[in-house]
Amino acid sequence: MERKFNKQPKLHVKTGDTVTVIAGNSKGKTGVIKAVLVDKQRAIVEGANMITKHVKPTAANPQGGIEKREGSIHISNLMIVENGKPVRTGRKLNENGKLQRYSKASGKFI
Repeated sequence: MERKFNKQPKLHVKTGDTVTVIAGNSKGKTGVIKAVLVDKQRAIVEGANMITKHVKPTAANPQGGIEKREGSIHISNLMIVENGKPVRTGRKLNENGKLQRYSKASGKFI
């Protein structure tokens, strides 16, 4: 669904959702979304898509070194988890007349 003013598409995931990765090197892993990069349509998921980052020495970190951290994953490769199973989501009007995400498997609002 496209917005009228800022033209950024609404996404099926939000920060704090529990998701599972359905494609890529981290396929099958489950984690909580730390951040959503709306402009790039990517998300950072705890424990998934671990990358190696070389860190330069700074005043705060004089040693520098190599860190393992989460890389971003495209949101098309993520599904929301409900009761331990990945579910497809949609949008429908709730009792207040606002669009809200719901699980297509159970019909419950997320």
